[in-house]
Amino acid sequence: MINVSDLKLGFGERILFKDVNLKFVPGNCYGVIGANGAGKSTFLKLLSGELEPDFGQISYPPKLRMAVLKQDHFEFEDERLVDVVIRGYGKLYSIMKEREAIYAKEDFSDADGIRASELEGEFADLGGWEAEAQASILLSGLGVPETDHEKPMREVSESIKVRALLAQALFGNPDILLLDEPTNGLDLDSISWLEDFLMDFQNIVIVVSHDRHFLNAVCTQILDIDFGLIRQYPGNYDFWYKVSKMLQAQMKDEKKRREDKIKDLKEFIQRFASNAAKSRQATSRRKVLDKLEVDDLQATSRRFPWVGFKPERDPGNNVVAVRGLTKIEDGKAVLSGLDLTVNRGDKIAFVGREHLAKTALFRILSGEDEDYEGECSWGQTMSSSYFPKENAALFDSDDSIVDWLKRYTSSDDETYIRSFLGRMLFSGDEALKPVRVLSGGEKVRCLLSRMMLQAANCLILDEPTNHLDLESITALNNGLIEFPGVVLFTSHDHEFVNSIANRVVEICPGGVIDRLISFDEYLRDEQVKALRDQYYHGHVIAEI
Repeated sequence: MINVSDLKLGFGERILFKDVNLKFVPGNCYGVIGANGAGKSTFLKLLSGELEPDFGQISYPPKLRMAVLKQDHFEFEDERLVDVVIRGYGKLYSIMKEREAIYAKEDFSDADGIRASELEGEFADLGGWEAEAQASILLSGLGVPETDHEKPMREVSESIKVRALLAQALFGNPDILLLDEPTNGLDLDSISWLEDFLMDFQNIVIVVSHDRHFLNAVCTQILDIDFGLIRQYPGNYDFWYKVSKMLQAQMKDEKKRREDKIKDLKEFIQRFASNAAKSRQATSRRKVLDKLEVDDLQATSRRFPWVGFKPERDPGNNVVAVRGLTKIEDGKAVLSGLDLTVNRGDKIAFVGREHLAKTALFRILSGEDEDYEGECSWGQTMSSSYFPKENAALFDSDDSIVDWLKRYTSSDDETYIRSFLGRMLFSGDEALKPVRVLSGGEKVRCLLSRMMLQAANCLILDEPTNHLDLESITALNNGLIEFPGVVLFTSHDHEFVNSIANRVVEICPGGVIDRLISFDEYLRDEQVKALRDQYYHGHVIAEI
């Protein structure tokens, strides 16, 4: 059990949270949510001991072992992936390394023999003989190919490093597991595996995530950070969301009642303050009025963007047709003879582990890449707007956000342009910030503003939910559901994919699977499973 008592933390004059009293008990997974900057990651750092609170205590039995998902992907560059995973159980790892060092000695003494014998007993008691096998199981479950397990970290991709560090946190059945955005960098199949792992985990899990499906699958409690307080709700994210909406509605009703009463009181005071017979009543009402204004209720501190895509014209029957599309990168074919017809009304989720293929296809469809073989023909009524996954180059400028957005419209009406930024929470001086200094989430909101301004009838989006908070993801999700045009997109957010897509396309090494069904139906389809096995030549598919 973890006990949090009277916790308070601030930076300068800003109080991040105060009066926090919580208990964390085994068998529960606690999801930590809140607006960007509310203090979610900071709260995990307090629990791990990385930060000290200004006031209050965090206590748990000293023998409990805590595991934390590390964020430094380059910390263990010269170590094998399996060794990086085993590091997650510090005591076992130190015994293993001391044992290896003794056996590597050329002048093996009697004292070394005695120490080696002691280490062998401890090594066996801690499960050392099964450690590498268990580390490999975790790596495989998270989509790391077996061929990478023995490689040093410096020889694998960023995505594999992320998975190795997550496996490190999960290794050895820790008593307390702290996970900050554990689904970042994972494909949908690996996220599903992690969900199953955490649902079976019997100890304490505290997780920060922006993935709604993940929070719904694994959480038994939600911790909501808002107005410097951390409130605890039973249930998963959907339950919290419904309760939160009900509470906000009640608060707004109460606020409206107070505003009406304030108005009546002000009118009474104004009419009777100079009337000697009524002055006592006016004074009494002024005291009530002061109290009402001081105690005014707040519904939420969260800021909700508004995302709405309105095409200038409806799409025609001929959207886009791809025939024999082949794309070579670094001497390898990332696309090979691809045929695809997109129809009016399609909202297609492109899934699968061939991430380079999906990005290559989107770049060709958007006109960003013309170096390919085959045909890509758009219908005469079609216009497209593209959201690139890699977008840093677009913001390599000292332009303000307003001037940056002006590049993508022929309109000189700054008020009109600012209206799109205002919808994405760039109001007033916020819109004058140079784009070079924007955060990842702010850049995404700029790109979405650009897409709304372009008013295309086909939207192409490559991982648009990366860097967004839950409020922005929900707003984009709803905007794409309501969009009357064509949508071609890829995302690792299960809820996002399932709620938008009416068609699923998976580009495999041996062929293309194309189904007019939802994503959940696609995952359950036995024919799809058989085709995937066939197209991947019988290999285990670790990524969707």
